Amino acid sequence: MAAAIEGQDKVLATAQRIVQSLHNTSNTDDMLLILSSFDNRLSTLSSFVSGEENTSNAVIDPRFAEAELVILNEADSSFSDDYLAAVDEIIHLTEEINLNPRAADATDGVMDRAENALQLAMARLEDEFRHILIRNTVAYDTERLHRSSLSSSSSIVATEFFNDDVNENIEDASSGRYSHHGHGRGISFGGEDMSSLDLVHPDAVIDLREIADRMIRSGYEKECCQVYCSVRRDVLDECLAILGVKKLSIEEVQRMEWRSLDDKMRKWIPEVKLVVRDLLSGEKRLCDQIFTGSDLIKEVCFLETSKGCVMQFLNFGEAVAVGRRSAEKLFRILDMYDALAAILPDLQALFMDEDAGDMVCSEAKGVLDALGETAVGTFVEFENAVQGEVSRNPMQNGGIHPLTRYVMNYAKLIVDYSDTLNSLLETLENKSGLEKKNNDNLETSFSLIAQRLLALISSLESNLEEKSRMYEDGAMPYIFLMNNILYIVQKVKDSELRKVLGDNWIKKRRGLIRQHATHYLRAAWSKVLSYLKDEGIGGSSSSATKVALKERFKNFNTCFEDIYRIQTAWKVPDPQLREELRISISEKVIPAYRSFLGRFGSQLESGRHAGKYIKYSPEDLENYLLDLFEGAPLILHHMRRKST
Repeated sequence: MAAAIEGQDKVLATAQRIVQSLHNTSNTDDMLLILSSFDNRLSTLSSFVSGEENTSNAVIDPRFAEAELVILNEADSSFSDDYLAAVDEIIHLTEEINLNPRAADATDGVMDRAENALQLAMARLEDEFRHILIRNTVAYDTERLHRSSLSSSSSIVATEFFNDDVNENIEDASSGRYSHHGHGRGISFGGEDMSSLDLVHPDAVIDLREIADRMIRSGYEKECCQVYCSVRRDVLDECLAILGVKKLSIEEVQRMEWRSLDDKMRKWIPEVKLVVRDLLSGEKRLCDQIFTGSDLIKEVCFLETSKGCVMQFLNFGEAVAVGRRSAEKLFRILDMYDALAAILPDLQALFMDEDAGDMVCSEAKGVLDALGETAVGTFVEFENAVQGEVSRNPMQNGGIHPLTRYVMNYAKLIVDYSDTLNSLLETLENKSGLEKKNNDNLETSFSLIAQRLLALISSLESNLEEKSRMYEDGAMPYIFLMNNILYIVQKVKDSELRKVLGDNWIKKRRGLIRQHATHYLRAAWSKVLSYLKDEGIGGSSSSATKVALKERFKNFNTCFEDIYRIQTAWKVPDPQLREELRISISEKVIPAYRSFLGRFGSQLESGRHAGKYIKYSPEDLENYLLDLFEGAPLILHHMRRKST
């Protein structure tokens, strides 16, 4: 069997040499006819020279005939430089014929044969192009790619604004980086720019470029682009699947629970940067390397490969922008806005085609504007919600209201986005006449976001004033206001809000706290102190009656014990304020009690049941005052002053 095949090969080789030697012979057709009748395996050689139609008058270049044989030889399955050289020869012949229309009549048959050969060659090159592109694509490291996409994202959510022990600064989500490994050489992100890395092995890029060049020269650029785009789209889809990016409709996004949506928004921020700056920049470079012969084809292939990936990210951004507004979404939306704004120049540099490329960039700009409008609208709605919050449940211990915690932690985070919000507020005020916040205390040099933050905190303070009026105890509103105003001051003083609101603002609030402390002392202790005055019992011990003294001490004890029972349950979280209040109380009550006891105590101590009326020493009272404002109610059960 092998010998038979070898014999056939020798016959074919001999026939080829005979054909080549007969090119200049006038009776070439006769000789071919004789050869083909001798062995039918040689019948195809007749068409190589004469064509299916009558081409006896055509001048056949031996190089063309040889190239034609290489292309048409189905037995040769190898892909080599010789094959590409044969394709070049056929292309060169067609170009020469096209450039010499006067010879059209003489070359009609040759041209048909050349086009047939090219058609077969292009089908072969298309298959090779696909095979090389798939086989030599650098693989992705799934684990590192997924891990890197989450490495720079923030995890805080709005429900944590009530807690002061959480990290209250949402970090600026920078572009995620990741690593790939495959085929002995992987892609590593994070240490170097994607533009210096290879998505396809370099040796294969050379072969792909050689094939693409010939397909484009032959007019088969459409088939070449289709293969390229199909393969590379699949690669990008695989990458998005690794990142967990799914195609979601607007309805699906809007139906999501907040936790799930928050997680997707958080991941979107580094992912969109990673995809545009790393993956797509690499895709752009790959297109530039392969399709060197045509700028138009470079643009078309890159656009068709990557626009679906970009639109998938933009569609999610649009769904977030048109979704229901809520305060907890604001910072995620601002992060998305900043991320998209940061990569918009990269998109514009990547998609430079005037028509389709502009469409992608226009879509991105539209989503960016929508996110910006949603962010400002969400902030404005939050301002209105704070101003109109009318909860009727006062803090039972006079402590810091949840609204205060929420608003101030919210305001601290807003400062981190001052530049973005200032820009958005300016744009929307000029564009749509967004209502400006007016405040008599505002300086004209204050930025728009500073004005709105001042107005926001002013609304909070007004709201707290309203809530303080819900307390029945006349002294408790001042404890409540002191606690909450001090909390506001501390949040401002210890954050970037201090630069926005200024030291004068802080100084005024500290003065307000002192005023509330004075009002508290008057409201809470005036009655107690009234029992330690001389009015009604005479100005000296000699004129005082024991009955009146007993009544005074009894009333003082009862009033002090009531205050003790009530105000040990009140909460002053700040240790310094708590200590200052105790000292202020002690400075008013203890000297007055000591003086009253010194003047009149001796008249009762000599009588029966003196301990029933003089129950506490000044030192006892001073110690009991240390129990106030701890948030744990205590009761004095018929305490007796120790006898000296």
